Amino acid sequence: MLRLGLCCVFKEEPIRFRTATATAISKLSRQGQLAKLEAIALANAESLLQSLRYCYAHAIGCFRVNSQILPLRTHPDVGWAVNDLPNSGAVVTALRRCGAFAKQNGLRLTFHPDQFVVLGSPNPQVVGNSIAELEYQAEVASWIGADVITIHGGGSYGDKPSALDRWRRNFAHLSKGVRTRIALENDDRVYTPTDLLPVCQAAKIPLVYDVHHHRCHPDDLDEKEATERARATWNREPLFHISSPLGGWSAPNARKHDDFIALRDFPPYWSTLDITVEVEAKTKEVAIAKLHRALQSRAARHSRAKSPRRAKGFAK
Repeated sequence: MLRLGLCCVFKEEPIRFRTATATAISKLSRQGQLAKLEAIALANAESLLQSLRYCYAHAIGCFRVNSQILPLRTHPDVGWAVNDLPNSGAVVTALRRCGAFAKQNGLRLTFHPDQFVVLGSPNPQVVGNSIAELEYQAEVASWIGADVITIHGGGSYGDKPSALDRWRRNFAHLSKGVRTRIALENDDRVYTPTDLLPVCQAAKIPLVYDVHHHRCHPDDLDEKEATERARATWNREPLFHISSPLGGWSAPNARKHDDFIALRDFPPYWSTLDITVEVEAKTKEVAIAKLHRALQSRAARHSRAKSPRRAKGFAK
């Protein structure tokens, strides 16, 4: 069964996640900082629960959790640990409640860290910061039951094999909680599915196939071959990404995401698979609803086309 996924925030639904800046937090005493961060964490846990209720009510099978659900968690100056909070147990309990709701209602949860998470960087500080961020997200993932943390290969730094070799070595330093959730995604400039599949196979991690990225940055695989090879890397339901280019494929920069998904950009073959497809469109839940209707309509047309025609004169 095809499962569509919503990414992080809403366009029209009045569900919001709170955030904080290091500048604002740094003006408070440490006690004040932790009290403020705890209040935001509790508010975001409630917003996550509301998000999951919305997804369940609107047949959205997956929700990507914002990396900043616990804002500034790994910041070098004002970072914090959950156990630092005055009522840390309340925060963990609230997040576990989200996980219980998701599990009870068959919803999938994922993470997708920001671009600064780069395991293949030649800069040890960047790698250290990346590992800290991944460990934090895996901690939250363990509370809410998220099974995927999707990251990119990062830059090639003029030597793609060396960068991927660093990626593999640094991956080995991650905790089991991160390693069992990490998935690599092909990008639209550097790493194709062909580049990443050997890394996935060697590290025994899955490939998140982004078909839009593949169209922007192709390799020797066609879309069906890439789909099948990516599916083979998963030991659970595969996770893929879909988006359409802003202004269409003739636009000057096809890498930019459009507000909606053009039906022609959604591979018909995917509709027959048991996969999760996160919808990366700017209008969020609105785009998912429109895509869902379009996919249903396409399936109905396909079904009618395959059905034998009624014999002439046959009673209705």
